[in-house]
Amino acid sequence: MTPMDLRPTLKRLKLSGMGATMDIRLQEAETQHWGYLEFLEHLCLDELERREQRTLERRVTAARFEQVATLTTFDWTYNPAIPAPQLRDLGTCAFLRRHESVILSGAVGLGKSHLAQALGYAACQQGYPVAYRKTPALLADLSGGHADGTYERRLRAYFAPDLLIVDDFGLREFTPQQSEDLYELVCQRDQHKSWILVSNRLPQDWYPLFPNPVLAEGILDRLVNTSYHILLQGKSYRPRHRPGATTPNPV
Repeated sequence: MTPMDLRPTLKRLKLSGMGATMDIRLQEAETQHWGYLEFLEHLCLDELERREQRTLERRVTAARFEQVATLTTFDWTYNPAIPAPQLRDLGTCAFLRRHESVILSGAVGLGKSHLAQALGYAACQQGYPVAYRKTPALLADLSGGHADGTYERRLRAYFAPDLLIVDDFGLREFTPQQSEDLYELVCQRDQHKSWILVSNRLPQDWYPLFPNPVLAEGILDRLVNTSYHILLQGKSYRPRHRPGATTPNPV
């Protein structure tokens, strides 16, 4: 049986990763004098790599990132004030195993969204389900659940991911209903799942955004006191996008 004859069989067995690299592995086996088991081992590793890549792609699609960002594509040299060692340490995702959270705050243009999504991508690589949402979209989705009777189902969907990234948190004041929805979500995820909150405001400035101080305390006590706080400072990346800029911006 030739390699071409074998490919339909591999496809039926759902081993198309082996079929895709069959010719290359045959050439390597001949030139490097592999034994049968060594040849089979390389084909099995090819299949495993293909499956892991497809699983990663499904996780990234499910997360609904605005951009596929990584820590390696972030321009650390432009803004040395950003705490690279701490963020790279978070990229190991040890905080997820401990059910801890991260708050990224700072002025506009410092790369908060890029870094949050890069940490989310690292979590996907390590097998964690992730969801990325802008705060207005998340709250609008939960609000729609009140209107059509699907609130509990929508709430459970936000409880499911091991990491929930909420961007643009605290841009404006919350309504009483939004505060209650956030409280329900925070309570359900508390001590079981992790967050990354991204905000232009410092956490201590979030309290006045809630109309009910009791709810504010209940929400923020659970979020703020169990999180790593990273304040990004320095110069903005965004002016480099303006007309006449010559250096590309990774953010």
